[in-house]
Amino acid sequence: MAAKIAIFRPGDYRTKPNEQALPNVEQATRQLEAALKKLGRESYRIDGWLTKPHEAIEKLGPVDDPMIGVCVHWFYGPHTTDGVVGKDNPLLLASNFSGTWPGLVGLLNTGACLESVGRKFSRAWTSAADWTADEAFMSRLDEWCTTGRIEYPETEIAYAAPITPAAAKIARQVHDDIKRRRILALMLGDTSMGMINGYFGPRLLNPIGFTEYKVDQAWLIDRGRRIDSRRIDAALAFVKEKGVTFHYREKDAEDFDENATREQLRDYLAVLDMIHEFKADCLGWQYQLGLLPLRPPSDFAEGLFNSVCRPESNGDTIATATEADQGNLVPMELMKRVLKAKGLHQAVMFHDVRWGGEHDGRFVWVLLNSGSCGAYAFNHNPEALEGAHSYRQPKGYFPVPGGTLTGESLPGKITWARAYIKTADEPRASARADSQLWMDIGQGEVVALPPEKRDQWWKGTTEQWPFMAADLNITRETLMAHYLSNHIAVAYGDIFGEMVALSQALGFKVRVLGGERRLRG
Repeated sequence: MAAKIAIFRPGDYRTKPNEQALPNVEQATRQLEAALKKLGRESYRIDGWLTKPHEAIEKLGPVDDPMIGVCVHWFYGPHTTDGVVGKDNPLLLASNFSGTWPGLVGLLNTGACLESVGRKFSRAWTSAADWTADEAFMSRLDEWCTTGRIEYPETEIAYAAPITPAAAKIARQVHDDIKRRRILALMLGDTSMGMINGYFGPRLLNPIGFTEYKVDQAWLIDRGRRIDSRRIDAALAFVKEKGVTFHYREKDAEDFDENATREQLRDYLAVLDMIHEFKADCLGWQYQLGLLPLRPPSDFAEGLFNSVCRPESNGDTIATATEADQGNLVPMELMKRVLKAKGLHQAVMFHDVRWGGEHDGRFVWVLLNSGSCGAYAFNHNPEALEGAHSYRQPKGYFPVPGGTLTGESLPGKITWARAYIKTADEPRASARADSQLWMDIGQGEVVALPPEKRDQWWKGTTEQWPFMAADLNITRETLMAHYLSNHIAVAYGDIFGEMVALSQALGFKVRVLGGERRLRG
């Protein structure tokens, strides 16, 4: 690779997050430039942030040199993807490994977006303050500079797993139920923040037994106005009685009060009515960005939907994916059905893969997402909301006050999954035919961290959000090199075999993450 290397910086659509992140991104850019210089490579910067799709198209589209995106904070997939799709110059996503400035989240999401449209790319990451001192990072960067790609081992990935007769029977039962009545997903808009990899659409959903019905988020405002105040009163009394602790008017949350929760419950009830009207099985909630200046954040409502214990409950959860992410919504609904068929509690949690570190000789991930984690994770009691807290969403991102549904996830064995679009290795007749749905499935364990370490990790990420410390039964390297999302669906209990068998029966291609480690144990 003899050409100069272009360095670009994908950003958030919103100005304030980019301004807050600028010192860290500037430092990381200098670190990357120094690393390239140490390898004898010349580089130059693409000017400014890429904060809208047209900026990516206009600034990256004309570049034929090898390119590196600096991933050091929240940013959107299209702010890279839309400028590089259809091109074949070498592309690298280089991120830090930080919970406070989670470039790895953007790397994983953008990588999945690129994969979904068939754009080849590589990834590298480092947690070192001095990037040039990280031997593994420098070796990978040198490999990319030399060959235009980075190869990672796949020793922890398998494409099949032994299925017990009992697991196969439950998978057949769930599969038969879906064949009798396909699953209807109510979608409040399309995916949030340009998450290209999270939207499958009817052409991919229909063959696996799902149908989507889209409802404009504007319906929330119209229908919310018509919610009887007595229903809101009853819903508020319910969540208080069942044990939610509200952190009103605390520091940096002076505008967060009971009225904010009432407005969140108004939205919950409006959406619940739409679910009943359309007889939907599950829910994707776009959430950002359009309603941010108009309505409180949807996190509290999403957490309630993912709880059996909720206002006007029918005794079931309504599997809900924040950001209208169908890549999580599909496995959440399938996992819910498998859990029920196996006699386990049906709650499935939605999380970001946010950060991680070493604990007791194993790598533990911090799974942390503002919405869509139900209260069962915090108390293992389907009949209560105890252990659940509601803090104001940070003002820098959420101007209208509203609370989260958060807590510390309890220890226990888990099964996790993620669905995603992957482009076939051999191109077929059309780009549409070339897209395949895959399902990643693995097992792991939620662990209890010592309070001091827990608090350090929690406050080092976003302390208002639900916290899960999880050993996913794979190394950090395997997840960072191969995982195709920043989101993950997590359920307590062993439904591994059932999910493998069901996914295969529905037509997914399956990857088992944990591979031989899982099969040996």
